Amino acid sequence: MTACSSAAFVLTHPTPFGVPRLFAVGFCYDPVAVYDRLFLGALGDPFSAGWSPRNAQMAVTLRETTVLIFTGLSVAVAFRAGVFNIGTQGQLVVGGFSTALTVLAAAPVVSGFVGTLTLVPLGLLAGAVGGGFYGAIPGALKACADANEVITTIMLNFVATGVVGYLVLNQFKDPTSAATQTRALPSYANFPAIAFDPRGNFSLIALLFGIGLIVAIYYLLAHTSFGYDLRTSGLQPEAAEYGGVDAARTVVASFALSGALGGLGGALYVLMILGNYQTGVPAYGFDGITVSILAGNNPVGVGFAALLFGVLKSGTTVVDFATDVPPQLVGVLRGLIILFVAMPEFFRLLGGRMDRVQRRARRLGST
Repeated sequence: MTACSSAAFVLTHPTPFGVPRLFAVGFCYDPVAVYDRLFLGALGDPFSAGWSPRNAQMAVTLRETTVLIFTGLSVAVAFRAGVFNIGTQGQLVVGGFSTALTVLAAAPVVSGFVGTLTLVPLGLLAGAVGGGFYGAIPGALKACADANEVITTIMLNFVATGVVGYLVLNQFKDPTSAATQTRALPSYANFPAIAFDPRGNFSLIALLFGIGLIVAIYYLLAHTSFGYDLRTSGLQPEAAEYGGVDAARTVVASFALSGALGGLGGALYVLMILGNYQTGVPAYGFDGITVSILAGNNPVGVGFAALLFGVLKSGTTVVDFATDVPPQLVGVLRGLIILFVAMPEFFRLLGGRMDRVQRRARRLGST
């Protein structure tokens, strides 16, 4: 804590009993030192001798960025379709678990370089299929029963975590480990570490795959008939139906695509970072919501927003160890970024939803 005229301030107001009421407490830290540690912890010190852009800190930052690209795209696709997918975390869990089981089952058949060429794509496919199937469930509930997607996706997050945790503990647990995890995947069932130290659990190929997916999703949304149906259903559902768009099919398809992207994030988490499936998956899915909102639900913006949050997530650890600033304050910084950027989008979505409710009420009143 730096030398300040006051390390803390208290605003009080007398109560009827004469006891002061506490309103606020503020703390004084050196912001320059905090931001210095934050960004140097995430990127390394470029002014130090022997610095390399392939350093361990950069590997952690890009590793976090890569996973957040997939979860951010997952939420962005759903938002563009006019639905709110809070279930990306559950879809990530199901995708990661599906990847681990599929790779473990297929590993005895192949090995070596051929195993890498076979098992990594197979694991990604399994994660996408698992996440897509799990994402289609709330889509079908909304399309067929008009169930609120916010409620169903939140509930399905708990279902995914609980069921997968039970299966790992009772059916697929590694008998040689005390942790609740599956057996380790073979060493060749992993993304090759190119240009970075393999101990950093980051692969440049995975990042390039994420960037390629950004381009693919952008093209899908902007230049295909499916993307047109998706965007039209999100902006003007009534006009889309009048134009011949099958709204129910579009909702299910958008949730399935969103879930598949979340499942790919889970597959990357297993194949690139862990090397098996473990319970207690970090909240990448919920972070994807903030990434998507910060990007304005634009696939290209998701890449830059994911990089920003990758820096914040990886730098937080260094701030915690190198300063007396609690890591929660970095979380506050992330929250403030989201607050100031997301409020216009929040009110736009809220206004659009209220307009749809009012139009539906007027139609019911006229019948």
